[in-house]
Amino acid sequence: MDVIVLQDIMKTYVMGDTVVNALDHVSVSFEKGVFTSIVGPSGSGKSTMMNILGCLDRPTSGHYFLEGKDVAGYTDDEYAVTRNQKIGFVFQNFNLLARITALDNVALPLIYAGVSYSERCERAKKALESVGLGERIMHKPNEMSGGQRQRVAIARALINDPAIIMADEPTGNLDTKSTLEIIDIFKRLNASGKTVIMVTHEPDIAAMTRRIITMRDGRVVDDEHKQEGGSTIVSGVC
Repeated sequence: MDVIVLQDIMKTYVMGDTVVNALDHVSVSFEKGVFTSIVGPSGSGKSTMMNILGCLDRPTSGHYFLEGKDVAGYTDDEYAVTRNQKIGFVFQNFNLLARITALDNVALPLIYAGVSYSERCERAKKALESVGLGERIMHKPNEMSGGQRQRVAIARALINDPAIIMADEPTGNLDTKSTLEIIDIFKRLNASGKTVIMVTHEPDIAAMTRRIITMRDGRVVDDEHKQEGGSTIVSGVC
């Protein structure tokens, strides 16, 4: 079952006399419960793809079906509700508020959802425990390592129990040990049934995912699926 389907997506920017197609007639689908990485050189369109997938930006044209609904024409409010309820985000720079605790950082999205204070705290505590930070809930981001801060960011992404996790270069600022720990968390989330889509520039990190989509010049040029036994099915898209 496909949880996301992109049909003929264009994302165009006009820069003076130049027209840049950041996404150029992209058609691709994402199956529910699959851990997918999106790779490609700088300027390939992978971050633009992530922004479209995460409802952080709109396509210039084309259709985006999320759980069967075409969200490309949603209003800004409908986009915001979709992001808050269906998608959890993890970013390279963590995007944590430095002056509040890990618990408050994780609980923050629940304020916008109208959840009571006691329930916010309980759910945030459980989310932090699920990523191995049960003993650090009252620490602030500047009292944590990069790997711990990224775990806080993952816990925040999980707070509304989204079906889809979007991760944009989540290991870009981490050392090798922390990187492997973060990927292990994503694998466990994926094993629990969540769809994980990750942008990365690191081939060895992409190799740990079940599917690898390669982009170049705004187009999908390769799509590699790994079977359960470890073999691969490669379908070039040129």
